[in-house]
Amino acid sequence: MAETMPGYYGRLLDVNLSTGTIVKTTLDPQWLQDYIGGRGLGAKILYERLKNPGTEAFSPENILLFMPGPFSGLPLPSSSRTCVVTKSPRTSPKSGSYHGASTISYSNIGGFFGPELRFAGYDGLAITGRSDKPVYLYIKDETVEIRDASEYWGLGTDALETRLIADLGSDGFRSCYIGPAAEKMVPLASVLNTAARAAGRGGTGAVMGSKRLKAICVSGSGIPNVADPVKFNELLETVRSSFAQDTPSRRWWREGGTTNALEESSAGGTMAVKNYSEGSFGEVSRIGTAAARKEIWKRDFACYCCFLACKKSGMAKGAYGGVVHDGPEYETGSMLGSNLLIADLAGLNRCIAVADDLGLDIISAGNIIGFLMEAYDKKLIDRDFLDGIDLTWGNVEAVLAMLRKMGANEGVGIRANQGVRSLAREIGQGSEAFAIHVKGHELAGWNVHKAVDWFGISYSTANRGACHMNGGAPGPQNQSALRDSLGICSFVDEWYVNDSAFEKILTAITGREWSGASLELAGERIYNLEKMFNYREGFRREDDCLPERFFSEAGKQGPAAGIKVDRARFEQMLDDYYIARGWDLKTSKPGPEKLAALGITDF
Repeated sequence: MAETMPGYYGRLLDVNLSTGTIVKTTLDPQWLQDYIGGRGLGAKILYERLKNPGTEAFSPENILLFMPGPFSGLPLPSSSRTCVVTKSPRTSPKSGSYHGASTISYSNIGGFFGPELRFAGYDGLAITGRSDKPVYLYIKDETVEIRDASEYWGLGTDALETRLIADLGSDGFRSCYIGPAAEKMVPLASVLNTAARAAGRGGTGAVMGSKRLKAICVSGSGIPNVADPVKFNELLETVRSSFAQDTPSRRWWREGGTTNALEESSAGGTMAVKNYSEGSFGEVSRIGTAAARKEIWKRDFACYCCFLACKKSGMAKGAYGGVVHDGPEYETGSMLGSNLLIADLAGLNRCIAVADDLGLDIISAGNIIGFLMEAYDKKLIDRDFLDGIDLTWGNVEAVLAMLRKMGANEGVGIRANQGVRSLAREIGQGSEAFAIHVKGHELAGWNVHKAVDWFGISYSTANRGACHMNGGAPGPQNQSALRDSLGICSFVDEWYVNDSAFEKILTAITGREWSGASLELAGERIYNLEKMFNYREGFRREDDCLPERFFSEAGKQGPAAGIKVDRARFEQMLDDYYIARGWDLKTSKPGPEKLAALGITDF
């Protein structure tokens, strides 16, 4: 094996499902240094290998990358994350010359898969081609096999997880997989592991389904090396001690996780309610943390090496009971709860379980159903359009019926799965004004009316289309790209500071001296490379926009009542953002001086 930087194996596992070829490719050490791993290294590989703009997302040429970072596989708290990087089937520019143009997609997943891939001896996994039959990928250290998955095809994620555990035995396999929706190449399908953790955004599961790849099962027996074990262990003890302290933040995560944000967001007027027409939900307490603790949750559980245990699981009772599942969390609780005016906690939990079992992106699914509810409420569509479903606000049975149609990709589900932009074009009658998307990618569970300074920029400039995790200014965006590249959770910045800052840990791992400034530069480089991928595909300033609803309509209740986004102010915010980024004000293209300063020379 070629010499590489400590902390890495210097290997990418390359699998071509068309030819059956399996190659362990040596990674350029300069790429590891410049793009770190995870999201950044995935973006670099995609940018370099998929050079032809307009390549269809579902073509065999598209690359599906599973990318942990250099923190993954080491015993660092909350170092579980893996970025699933590909070309998105969800997005397209408003204009342009490439039929198959779409953005990069980078969807982040926790659990145990990424660390296991590192235990097996790889810095990432790249999948191209398309199998002529359903297959799964078996990885056990150096042994890599493409195996027949015909017996698993059609299984939901719960049943599949159970079967894989039974069939693979006790060798500690960790798996990522798709549900029935992705098998049918539903564009909003997810990649999941442990039946509920999802790389949900951007259609990653649909790309995996287009390759007829049902699952990836990994077991490893190694561990990445570090350049300075003594220093690393000192830093590890420092950060562990910090996490072990009983602080308000730690209690917040352990008590309710992101579910706590449901009531907080509603109180602040920043929640997605009734297809984003409001920012506060009067019945939010019925689906919040206290209610879930009392009525559903039985267990808190954590991702790899995490002290926070923000995931919650249990079983509801009553008509919608009997299903053991995660949730609600903030995004699942808002998008299938408040956004649809559902306050039935057991019904909400069943909707979440069904969507996960089908392998649907719950954020986009809830957004799409909310759009259709509003169109139905305004009599722009009728029950015939909806295959007889009475899609009224708060109707759990109707939502379940819609989810099943979408998961099966049949009837109204075929239309719905194309997203709110496509639906609005079909329905017309002014429905475009309440189609809540950016670049074709539906917004997440945070409203913009009361938070345009943050979410206005976050959604409009995110490189994968509307993204609530993007950050509302260049600095936080660079930091987000950096965390996703290191393999660390987005929730833990406050514990990785001072003597246990990211740069100190990465220095001990790699033996290369890192500073806060050099890490910031790496995050900026990654963000700009993603932007250049999108620019090459034909995305311009006109695509960095917000849904019309936020400019033309104000909420009627709560802190967001009477507030609309001022269009001129938003455009000035974009100007200020581009200037801070060093991007062209008219086109949004990163300037040559900026790219040269970042070492991005292929432009």
